[in-house]
Amino acid sequence: MYAIVQIGGHQYKVAKDDVLFVDKQNADSDSLTFDNVLLVKDEKGAVKIGTPVVEGASVTAKLLDTVKADKVLVFKKKRRKGYQKLNGHRQVMSQIQIESIAASGSKKKAAPAKTEKTAPAQEATDDLSSYTVSDLKKLAKDKGISGYSSMKKAELIDALK
Repeated sequence: MYAIVQIGGHQYKVAKDDVLFVDKQNADSDSLTFDNVLLVKDEKGAVKIGTPVVEGASVTAKLLDTVKADKVLVFKKKRRKGYQKLNGHRQVMSQIQIESIAASGSKKKAAPAKTEKTAPAQEATDDLSSYTVSDLKKLAKDKGISGYSSMKKAELIDALK
């Protein structure tokens, strides 16, 4: 069984017990879970291709170490000008080992539902100056005031009082 998973903007073909180097992973524990699984092929040969990800699929990995990659040299030169510049850097990488690939069964955590702000028409407040212009325009629309779209905030407050 193998999967193609997206980790840190890169796509990797992974199988159980594979060890690979990926961009640095900030994790509190040694266990990592990746939900961006793009393709899964099981032992029977069945292939699931995601649009864009396979629903319910996940890859769990164990963080082994954080290391630096080989040095990358950047050399700049302008000929006949006497200009030469040599820079380099070493990218920080995480070494991970794939523990398991789950084709289904894992579900992403649902985002907390956003509570909508109560409309100004529902609140019985006399202080209209604390509302935004868009809230005042909604209130004017609900009350049936014409020409509210071109009014400024002060004009809206006067029309609503």
